[in-house]
Amino acid sequence: MDKLTTMSTTYSCADTAEALTGLRMARGAIGRGRLVVIPTDTVYGVAVDAFNANAVRALLAAKGRGRQSPPPVLIGGIDTLTALAETVTPEMTKLAGEFWPGGLTIVVPARTTLAWDLGDTNGTVAVRIPDNAIARELLSETGPLAVSSANRTGEPAALTAAEAREQLGDSVDVYLDAGAASTNRSGSTIVDCTPTLTGKPVRILRDGVISRDAIRDLLGTIEGDES
Repeated sequence: MDKLTTMSTTYSCADTAEALTGLRMARGAIGRGRLVVIPTDTVYGVAVDAFNANAVRALLAAKGRGRQSPPPVLIGGIDTLTALAETVTPEMTKLAGEFWPGGLTIVVPARTTLAWDLGDTNGTVAVRIPDNAIARELLSETGPLAVSSANRTGEPAALTAAEAREQLGDSVDVYLDAGAASTNRSGSTIVDCTPTLTGKPVRILRDGVISRDAIRDLLGTIEGDES
């Protein structure tokens, strides 16, 4: 990613023409390896091309994080899960079918042939389809995006583009403003599905907008139920 200083621009997605311009500018910025703030169904996220290692490093730097905190990847459709995961188990398929688009992030084994560097992932990738039309429209044009909450580490997650800009400033080229993302600062629920590769139940890594009970009702058991 280049070191040129740029002034960021906010585009209102409430206006159709401005939204189209914002999406075009966001697509261009991502293509140049720059950072973009986008709305999701949970909190606002800061996004980069998942396959641009320099851009991913810039994202982590903007948040004040290192390689030990790799970002999740947002995708536009369930079919992309198969392209990113080395193995897809029935539990992964059930979770995706029930909760996507929505606030569930699924950790799966990453394909070993993928040419990317998200950080210290231990061979996994955390994947989600957001329930937000603006985000999915951008994803349909860019492909998978590495996306983390649009805030500095340790600060509250941003519910609006303005809150994101207060924290990230001109480290981001384009802000897509679609109003308040949600009514609270809860992120997605993160479920580790890699234990299902060996017949074990899924493990919940972070509680979020999808409840443990909803996941248990779907799969029958989660880690800890058997104790």
